[in-house]
Amino acid sequence: MSELNYLYGKPLSKADFKTHAEDFMVDEDLGIEFTGSGEHVCLQVVKKGENTQFIAKRIAEKAGVSPRDVSYAGLKDRHGVCTQWFSVPVPIKKHIEFSELNNEQFFVISQQRHNRKLRTGCHKGNRFTITLRNVTEPLDILCRINAVRAGVPNYFGEQRFGHGGHNLEMAKRMFAGERIRDKKLRGLVISAARSYVFNEIVSMRVAEHGLAKTMHREVFMLSGSNAFFEDNISDDNIARLASGDIVMSAPMVGKGEKGLTETEKVWLEPYQSWIEGLSELGLKNERRMLRLIPDSLAVETIDETTLKLSFGLPKGCFATALLRELVDYQDASPREQKQKDA
Repeated sequence: MSELNYLYGKPLSKADFKTHAEDFMVDEDLGIEFTGSGEHVCLQVVKKGENTQFIAKRIAEKAGVSPRDVSYAGLKDRHGVCTQWFSVPVPIKKHIEFSELNNEQFFVISQQRHNRKLRTGCHKGNRFTITLRNVTEPLDILCRINAVRAGVPNYFGEQRFGHGGHNLEMAKRMFAGERIRDKKLRGLVISAARSYVFNEIVSMRVAEHGLAKTMHREVFMLSGSNAFFEDNISDDNIARLASGDIVMSAPMVGKGEKGLTETEKVWLEPYQSWIEGLSELGLKNERRMLRLIPDSLAVETIDETTLKLSFGLPKGCFATALLRELVDYQDASPREQKQKDA
């Protein structure tokens, strides 16, 4: 992430991020109306200092099912206070009081019946509240807020690549023939490889064109959809961009050249080994929106070295992509500090 280009230049201010669990708060916006009946129980859980898989295992134990039967919309950070939804199959005539699991690490605040399980990516988005401590140049952050409201590069965050980029090293070995038997791990490695190439292409575009300027020919995405189409810039497309009906995009590479502009094909030449590896796994070319626009970004000055940020992001987007345009942050979570001291 540190090598990717900044849209507004590298921030002057430094700050500590995730010093305390309460400094990183996430509320999942599921955006679903529950049926009130069905063979699945949906649980809204507040967790602190635990990862999503740990909570899923505890729910599975309580329900007497396998952990793989417990589903959730998305993973949430361990080092934070996060509200998220889980679903677990429970026979209609059976009642389980999941609040009996409540402890200092997680708390079940709601359980509702639904006619289907939650699937990965089914949520609408997330709302973040982030406290930055030991801020060295608070005025630089405040000066950047208005610019960041207009959007930042939609980079994948460093957590996608594993600690120290470990997932990318595994991807290189996998493309060289090493087999990964664990399906979940294999999926994470594949995702990391695609995300890496995406970030590199977006970084090139930021350096050469920024995010606001369109090229003569673009691949546009329909807002709120994975559907995309290639077309010349025109009065109609300019109007659709302004209304939010369509957005500009960058490639999530796979087999073939469908959905790639001629400029993107040139930019992708140094990454052919990655593309070939992903193609052999059967992945197809897809697209991801180029610009990440936060919802209702607000800032509050707590004291002369502490700032609190709040904003909403669509699903699949990373708070750190926005944060890096505001401040040169250091992850001060217990895990990061322990690894630095080792």
